[in-house]
Order: sequence, then C-alpha cells, then structure tokens
Amino acid sequence: MSLVEISDLTVAFDGTRVLHGIDLTIDKGEAVGLVGESGCGKSVTWLAALGLLPGKATVGGSVRLGDRQLVGASRAALESVRGSRIAMIFQDPSSSLNPVIRVGRQIAETVELHQGLKGKAARFEAIRLMELVGIPDAVRRFDNFPHEFSGGQNQRLMIAMALSGNPDLLVADEPTTALDATIQAQILDLLISIRAETGMAIVFISHDLGAVSQVCERVCVMYAGRIVERCSTEALFREPRHPYTRGLFDAIPRLDGGRERMVPIPGTVPQPGRLPGGCAFSPRCGHTSELCHNSLPQLAELGDGRAAACFHPIGGIAPASATGRAKVRQGATTA
Repeated sequence: MSLVEISDLTVAFDGTRVLHGIDLTIDKGEAVGLVGESGCGKSVTWLAALGLLPGKATVGGSVRLGDRQLVGASRAALESVRGSRIAMIFQDPSSSLNPVIRVGRQIAETVELHQGLKGKAARFEAIRLMELVGIPDAVRRFDNFPHEFSGGQNQRLMIAMALSGNPDLLVADEPTTALDATIQAQILDLLISIRAETGMAIVFISHDLGAVSQVCERVCVMYAGRIVERCSTEALFREPRHPYTRGLFDAIPRLDGGRERMVPIPGTVPQPGRLPGGCAFSPRCGHTSELCHNSLPQLAELGDGRAAACFHPIGGIAPASATGRAKVRQGATTA
C-alpha cells in the first residue's frame, strides 16, 4: 500500500486552473524527484496536498495518506498530519525562521508540539536534532538567533525542525537553491543519510537534475501544471523520452564539452490563463505535428515502468492508448 496517493489533483486561483489533474503515488521509504521550470506546479502540488494554499484557491481531486483523505479535511485533521506525518522544508530558510526568537526555542517548540516533551526534555531533544543535522557546538548555539548562522546552517535548522515530528514523508522544496555548490552537496548528503537512518520517504523538488540524481530513485517531470514524464532516475538520465525533458538535459553545461553554445529551450512556460491549444509545450517544441497543436496528449505508459504525455516521444512511437484518448478529446471539443 502506498504511503501517499494523489489522484486527479486540481488547483484553481480565481477560476484559473494551475494544476490539471496530478496523479502521483509515494511509497514508504522511497525518494521521488519533481523537476521542471518555475511555474510548472511542483510546489503548488504539495501546498495543496497539505492545505497550505490561500483561501481563494479551489482544490479538487484526492490526496490520501493511508486511509485519511486530506482534500477537504478539517483544519484540525490537517494540523494532525503536518509535521507528524508529512513535513515540508522550504527553499528560503531565512523567511521560515522567526528572526527575533532563538533557534533552540523554535526547534523546542516543534518538539513540544509533536512529541509532547516539556522543559529540559524538549531542550535536550532540540539539541540532539541540531547535532543530528550537523550544527557544531549545538549546546552553546542553542540560544543563538537565526542571523548568527550561515545560510547552509539555517537550512540545517529547518531540516531539524522538520524531523522533530518523526515524519513518514519529508517534502524538500528546493532546499539547496540559495546555497553555494559546496553547501548544496553537504545538504544533499545530509538528506541521504537522514533518510537511510530514519527510513522516511522524501519528495525532492528541484530545478537541478544533478541533485535529483543523487537523492531520488524515481522522477516526475512537470510542465504547465501536468506531469509529462515519469520513470526511474536511471532511465531518465539514460534516455529522456519527452521533448521537454530532453530540452532540460540539453541546457545543462558539460564539464567535458568544448566552446559550443548551450541549447536552451526557446520561450517560457505559458501563464496558466493563456495555455495554447493542444499540448502546452507545443509552441516551444521541435517535434510537433498538427495533432500536437489541436489535441492534448495524456500521460500514457511506454513500457518498462515509464510514462510520457507526448504524441511523438523521442526514441519511440506514441502508445496507441494516448493517440486514442487524444482523438476522443479532439472530437468532443469539435462537437
């Protein structure tokens, strides 16, 4: 049985849909990467799952944690899940930590909330968590303020707070974006070691395909509010099938390359209210046909545990099921 099962998850703001039916399962103990450009819906997916979107957001579909339904759940039900079952860390720790409260007090507060410890017991547990995430001289630095720590150390403190509830799933939302390369590597190693020690599952949201390859066994590529490719990390790096995924790889500079120019993906991710007809990636794609501009490809199995939403996947033929569904959709639209 899956730990978390997301089915047909949709999100709209003021009537404009930004997620178009996300299907995603997370098994116990596995690490899954979500990759794509900014504005593709990676963070919104998990903010919606945890009920953290503003009131003007309309969320549909299903998010199941075991036998619990999170979409439409009460505030009390969601608060019992956040931190204790599913924890989330964000890309900018400086905006997540309270600048006028000592970091030890902030971590101890989460310990009190999720573990029921009080006083010295909460303090000792907070110090243990600080040591676990690699904060040197944790006893002395317990009473420091966030500005007295480096950016990488603040991210470690956020990870410590997330671990205070012993969650089954940790959602890491671009936790290395604001850090330099050396500190990024340290944070990735920390996530890998903590997962090995605790057995928790990880969802790793990132623009960095290299970071995803280090942390995750499975990857979902998102574009314009949809998952467009899903497969194992090994298969994705060996042979990306969706043209958008291929474009992401082509835009990565090679250490062993010459002085050739990199090949960027032309254009930008379309705004949610201005999606083109048919495939949302078709205006930026070099593998299009008339079908791509008129019909929406559905995520369909390609074999070997791989799925892609494309009529012309690279290195293969589109599955008949995808083409069939597109024709039905096109006919329904025409009618």
